[in-house]
Amino acid sequence: MRLELVRDWMTRDVIFVEPDTLLSVADDLLAAHRIRRLPVVENGRLVGIVTYGDIREARPSPSSRVNLWEMQYLMSQLVVAEIMTADPLTVLQDATVGEAAQLMLKQRIGGLPVVDTEGVLVGIITESDIFRLVVRDWLRSEEDSAEPFARYS
Repeated sequence: MRLELVRDWMTRDVIFVEPDTLLSVADDLLAAHRIRRLPVVENGRLVGIVTYGDIREARPSPSSRVNLWEMQYLMSQLVVAEIMTADPLTVLQDATVGEAAQLMLKQRIGGLPVVDTEGVLVGIITESDIFRLVVRDWLRSEEDSAEPFARYS
């Protein structure tokens, strides 16, 4: 079995935002594209990442003492740079999928921006991409073997 490379499994058409993007716009992009993370790019370079969880945590608690109008005004002024994770973990496009998966497991994250050697964003690899690889290999192995694999016997 050949080593699978990140560049062959990553999503190439990455939806990203700039640091001065309003949080509400980022939130709308996440919902519209049914994704959970947005790389933040400035002058062609990856500078951060913002997730659905980051945006959710930035919202005031419903039990806060801020009234609805103040809450809406405050949220309408927030930009991605204020809540993003700066200098996020990344993976090179020539890394193996196994290396990316290990890093994601170790750090308990669901995706990694993929960069080239110059730090330019070229893609993103997520747990869903890795799961596609696992399913493909599982289907192939199912064709090759009449007996299921038993982890515990």
